[in-house]
Amino acid sequence: MQISAEELSSAWSQVAVFASAVDASLGKWLTETYRLGLTEYRALAHLAKAPDRELRVNDLAYRVGLNQSSVTRLVSRLETKGLAFRDVCPDDGRGVYAVLTEQGESLLRDVRGPYGERVRELLGDVAARYPQVDAGRLSRALIDVSGAVSS
Repeated sequence: MQISAEELSSAWSQVAVFASAVDASLGKWLTETYRLGLTEYRALAHLAKAPDRELRVNDLAYRVGLNQSSVTRLVSRLETKGLAFRDVCPDDGRGVYAVLTEQGESLLRDVRGPYGERVRELLGDVAARYPQVDAGRLSRALIDVSGAVSS
């Protein structure tokens, strides 16, 4: 059964508020534990999955959900920390790549397991962690949004 546009909009709002709360918790934990921002972690994870551990900066921006100027600052932070560096496309000299360093890969290996456990923990007891969120309503909202997503 297809839900109304108004119901879908409400469901999406529930999901977005919850995702923001989880992201805020993850970001705080990453910063306190590893001195790494959430977007920095996600960028490192995308670079690690990419062929040759590199992505065009524009592709990285798309994958982490940033605009061009924000991803430029992100890559600069990663460079300052020694976790990535910029490289120019050898074919045309115009494309700029972000490349994962060994140090970045090492940090990612250290963080990946605890990060996954932290995600599981944050999603596990919604009522206790996020009293402002109605867990039953959120569960229905996730199903509604999932049903609206076409592949």
